Amino acid sequence: MTAMPPIIEAQQLTKIYRVGKVEVPALQGVSFSVERGEFVSIVGPSGSGKSTLFYLLGGLTQATSGRVIIDGDDFARLSDAQRTEMRKRKIAFVFQKFNLLPTLSARGNIEIAHDIAGKNGAIDEAFLKKVTSLLGIEDRLDHRPSELSGGQQQRVALARALVNRPSIILADEPTGNLDTKNSEVVLSMLRQTNKEFGQTVLMITHNPEAARYGDRTIHMRDGQVISAEEVVKHE
Repeated sequence: MTAMPPIIEAQQLTKIYRVGKVEVPALQGVSFSVERGEFVSIVGPSGSGKSTLFYLLGGLTQATSGRVIIDGDDFARLSDAQRTEMRKRKIAFVFQKFNLLPTLSARGNIEIAHDIAGKNGAIDEAFLKKVTSLLGIEDRLDHRPSELSGGQQQRVALARALVNRPSIILADEPTGNLDTKNSEVVLSMLRQTNKEFGQTVLMITHNPEAARYGDRTIHMRDGQVISAEEVVKHE
């Protein structure tokens, strides 16, 4: 049987920003791959290039050189419209800032992902119920973001990411605005949804303790990968 190719591949990624006449390298030849269904944490201090890598892997910006291959498709060979369609179909984002619309209920904020993705027909109510029950927010769906705690808002954001069953979840410092207790809850939920629904998760974090919720940790510093290691799974 032929092995399935990695769902995420970064090949010699370089990103250089120009500030006036000065070139500032953010990434310098970063290469790694992520297997289907894997939970990988990218960890490093501020300025290590983590966020730049996040935007490249999500197709939100383009590399100066190198390749990003998502589920067999090379971002560099896709048009802007094709990259947008790829994000709609295969990638969901979870950010440090919850990015919930204040005028919508929790349910409305989740459903809007279904609408933006251009899904035909009504939302899958059974799957929505399963996701919100797993995340412990099924009784908060009629509440607006201002009526929810920070932890509950991040769980709504996670439900929004899951509702279209994307192949990949990209999470950028998803616990950065949360206290320790809520951070543990959200990370446990992210791990549980990875196991329950089989999505590949790549999480950017500066926190080594948060990184341990993944299967594998990739360490970055000064725009380069300096090491990768397996970690003990949180069950």
